[in-house]
Amino acid sequence: MDLVHCIYCSASTSAELSRRELAVLLDKCRRNNAKYGVTGMLLYQHGSFFQVLEGRRRTVDMLFEKILADPLHTRVTKIILEPIAERAFGEWSMAYPRITFRELAEIPGLNDFFGRATSYLELGEGTAKTLLEAFKEGQWRVSLV
Repeated sequence: MDLVHCIYCSASTSAELSRRELAVLLDKCRRNNAKYGVTGMLLYQHGSFFQVLEGRRRTVDMLFEKILADPLHTRVTKIILEPIAERAFGEWSMAYPRITFRELAEIPGLNDFFGRATSYLELGEGTAKTLLEAFKEGQWRVSLV
């Protein structure tokens, strides 16, 4: 199978999403992802998104194109698109950990970034991979919903 993950960040066109707006967005993501066989994770903090999409290359590419055209997103930045041997979030159509920047700063290897950053838009490839590994290895998985 041509399994890939796409890791991207973006800014919300709304200054700050309410809990209700975020719940509606997650429900939509989960339904679409389940329909297309895509799994992943979404982080949202202070108007910025960090998302991991896992699935077949064509499907992930198609969903990423939809995200690029979605009026909810601006400054969409693809950080990583690469083949993977297995899914890190196979149990979730779209996991959503309730985690703060302060909690993220406690993950070894991420404290420098999250100690000073105010947005996921500042993430680079190395930090994105460290963040992904922290969740893949089980750290903070108890907070996934």
